[in-house]
Amino acid sequence: MLMRTDPFREIDRIAEQFFGTNTRPAVMHLDAYRDGDFFYAAFDLPGVDPDSIECTVERNVLTVRAERRRPAGDGVELVAAERPMGLFTRQLFLGDTLDTDKLEAGYEAGVLTLRIPVAERAKPRRVEVTVTGSGQRQIKS
Repeated sequence: MLMRTDPFREIDRIAEQFFGTNTRPAVMHLDAYRDGDFFYAAFDLPGVDPDSIECTVERNVLTVRAERRRPAGDGVELVAAERPMGLFTRQLFLGDTLDTDKLEAGYEAGVLTLRIPVAERAKPRRVEVTVTGSGQRQIKS
């Protein structure tokens, strides 16, 4: 049998009230970065069944939902329960510069990675200036 003495248990209990609980996790950790013409968002979701992951985009709001469940069955006896379980939800507000119609998602090694291309209209482009015979300049794009 596993025995554990934890003098900081009361501090943990108070922190769970503010930051989340085992059944209601407070945070889904995220890294977000841009690499060239793509924006990436990587969410830590270790131990999550890929079938429970749901990504939706409505207007420019990306919502990620995932659920981690405890092992269940007739012979399962819970000895320690420290990993957060339950439904995780995170929302990101995406700028107009991203093409959410071409969003791609992949899940590997407990990490959900979203790849969103930067919209063509947001990419830098060269503006050519031409000179007309009258001395006025015309701008072409």
